[in-house]
Amino acid sequence: MSMDRVLEPSAQASDWGAVRPRPLALRAVSSVFWGVSDAAWAAGVGASQARRDLGRWLADRPRAISHGIRQVPDRVRDGAVAGGLSLFDHRWRIATLSSLLAAAAVLGQLSPQPVHAQATSMPARVMSATLVVQSRKPLVPGPAALQRRLEELAAAYGEPVGVAVADVSEGWVTSVQGDAPFPQQSVSKLWVAITAMQAIDEGRMALDQTVLLTPQDRSVFNQPISYQITETGYATTVRDLLRRALIQSDNAANDKLMSLVGGPDAIRELLHGKALDGIKLAEDEKHLQAHISGLVWTPDLSPYGAFDAARSRLAPEVREAAMQAYLADPYDGATPVGIVSALAALKRGELLSRESTDVILETMAKARTGPRRLKGGLPADWSIAHKTGTGQDYRGSSIGINDVGLITAPDGRTYAVAVMLQRTHKSTPYRLEFMQAVTRAVVETWRGEGRMIADLRPSEPNVAD
Repeated sequence: MSMDRVLEPSAQASDWGAVRPRPLALRAVSSVFWGVSDAAWAAGVGASQARRDLGRWLADRPRAISHGIRQVPDRVRDGAVAGGLSLFDHRWRIATLSSLLAAAAVLGQLSPQPVHAQATSMPARVMSATLVVQSRKPLVPGPAALQRRLEELAAAYGEPVGVAVADVSEGWVTSVQGDAPFPQQSVSKLWVAITAMQAIDEGRMALDQTVLLTPQDRSVFNQPISYQITETGYATTVRDLLRRALIQSDNAANDKLMSLVGGPDAIRELLHGKALDGIKLAEDEKHLQAHISGLVWTPDLSPYGAFDAARSRLAPEVREAAMQAYLADPYDGATPVGIVSALAALKRGELLSRESTDVILETMAKARTGPRRLKGGLPADWSIAHKTGTGQDYRGSSIGINDVGLITAPDGRTYAVAVMLQRTHKSTPYRLEFMQAVTRAVVETWRGEGRMIADLRPSEPNVAD
């Protein structure tokens, strides 16, 4: 979430280790040997052509020279030609054998040397999770009564909204505008956190790894950790960054965590590799928020107040054009169905090891942002692990007001829920009531009583999110 403000946890620090694989070695060896074999083929063809040309040239030379050459024993000449042709005929076998021998030699050099006691191999749980992802079944339509209720709620709200509800164990989904992309805003911090936990599963990073934040690591809007950064920096841990990003929606913590795992490309690679369709990520928070505003992020915007001052100096038409471009095709866009599918896969243990899955879900359950959004519609005996998103306010409206998460009934049945408001002019109480009505509808579906919640109405007008 870009602008939520909450309290800060403490930091911890320790050392860590990593292993860096070399996945391109075999491809490079194969390329070299096939290149050599192709060159040999071209040389053979060229030699044959040259021989024919030489024959024609010799035919025109003086008889003495021609006669001398013809004295060369035919068997020697023919044997040389036959040997060359035989070599050409077997070029693929020779090249293949050479490649296999070279590959074996390279593999002998690629045995990983343990740098960390837990980093010598990928945990079995991660490998099995990959297999589950590959065989993941598509979601089927959910209860008709819930589908109708969600459609009624969306129509009553009167602005572009996306809603999706999926049963984690049963594998069904209901949605409104479920396949349309909506701005994620800080919902995207969830994918950064999952990427970080995958790196930990693979031994490339550790929760207690020491991390130093410098003044250049400041971001925009909600970033409580930035108050800890002095001129000499602020030492913390990956665990602390993860907690701040998910619990407080701290932008600076999220941006630093993203840089540690390899930047936006690493997040996109995870989304693709885990088959998390319908979810995009373009940039870290500071670059994304600058892009949405019509600015280009530079280090000059990191001091307190510099970003807001630069944005206020932009011409209104520049800001309007930038905002309209973002709304038309959100750079961080995600579909509600894509999000609930990913949340359901996370809950089932298909994305990470069991330990890492528990870390993510337990941290999401402690979120301090959006306490009156999805959570506000749940009875006391239900639980929620969620991530909110809150975009910029612009001309009397708010962009990307979201809450997504996993809500669990008293009997342990879990539903993945996503409610996303593209651009809303409604008051905060009305937004909250809409989100709460969605979770109340899920509760009524679970109860099987056939009763749905009444028309939208702000129930607590004086409560802000």
